[in-house]
Amino acid sequence: MKRGIQWAVALLIVLLLAGGVLRALSARQAQQQAMATASSGAKDQRLVELAETDVFKAQTREVTQGLAVTGALKAVNSAMVKARVAGELQGLTLREGDFVKAGQTVARIDASDIQSRVRQAREQAQSARAQVDMAQRQYDNNKALVDQGFISKTALDTSLASLNAAQSTHRAAQAATDIAAKAVEDTVLKAPISGQVSQRLAQPGERVGLDSKILEIVDLSRLELEASLSAADAMEVRVGQRAELQIEGSAQTVAATVARINPSAQAGSRSVLVYLSMVNPGQASALPLRQGLFAQGTLGTARSARLAVPVSSVRTDKPEPYVQTVENGKVVHRAVTPGARGMAGNEPVLALTGLPEDTLVIRGQIGVLREGTLVRFTPVAGAPAAVKPAP
Repeated sequence: MKRGIQWAVALLIVLLLAGGVLRALSARQAQQQAMATASSGAKDQRLVELAETDVFKAQTREVTQGLAVTGALKAVNSAMVKARVAGELQGLTLREGDFVKAGQTVARIDASDIQSRVRQAREQAQSARAQVDMAQRQYDNNKALVDQGFISKTALDTSLASLNAAQSTHRAAQAATDIAAKAVEDTVLKAPISGQVSQRLAQPGERVGLDSKILEIVDLSRLELEASLSAADAMEVRVGQRAELQIEGSAQTVAATVARINPSAQAGSRSVLVYLSMVNPGQASALPLRQGLFAQGTLGTARSARLAVPVSSVRTDKPEPYVQTVENGKVVHRAVTPGARGMAGNEPVLALTGLPEDTLVIRGQIGVLREGTLVRFTPVAGAPAAVKPAP
């Protein structure tokens, strides 16, 4: 009996110890779950700092719509000065950017050999002239003898043929003299148009061949844009339509007008070339235009007031387009329906629906932010700052 009581007490002690261990393990597991939940909540509630310039208010803006045109500017008038004779280049002092006037001498070709050929041609012409005189005298003598009956008419015909041959040789020698003299004139290279030197393709002292390129001259007073349009878009274009172009490297716009439309479509692409002309404001303006600058803009514009946001702020990494907004201090992804694309001032914008007026929209250069992320604004002067997680 006493032994049974001892076993019961031992069993009770074991049970009490096992219960204490189980309670300790359960309390520790609950503590770990609470810590994991707290950590997850803190992660969901992470904070980002945005500058005031990283957001904007979605508002109704005047949107300009039309055909998008792009291309490089090209001078309407340009010319290439080439060597008309072969020889050593002399007297070339102009460089890129220098101004020239039409008819101005820009360089010379060494004319020593050509002048020698001119003298040779003149001597040959004089020799041919002497032969003509001799043949003329022979013909006159034979004609007198024929009239007197001393010689036959056959001898007169022979002398006439000799006279004609001598005259032809003389005329050929005179033509050769003219050609040689023209070659001397061609050694002087002159600017065919007024403008600026855009390329210098040869150096003084260099021997250049016939038709070698020496200088390229461009007249920047009138420029044009060669735009390639699809066949469907080209059907809407008319000569005289106006366009607004934005030049590479400048926020200013330049007015242009459709001057010509190519009557033939391009082989392969079936596109149609449209030429937009513009007047260069020149050095007096803050926007002097240059040949080769890239330009883009809209042609045949129509204006309307629409709720629009910059194109870059509309994101498409979800099944439906959306914008990132800031509402109640948190990031919200709001689905929108894109509309017409156009220009608002110098900025490409997209009209859309599904977004209330004055909604605070995050700009496109800011990366994708998780919905529910807390937002804190830090005033920053200057350019938009990148998103940086708070410590």
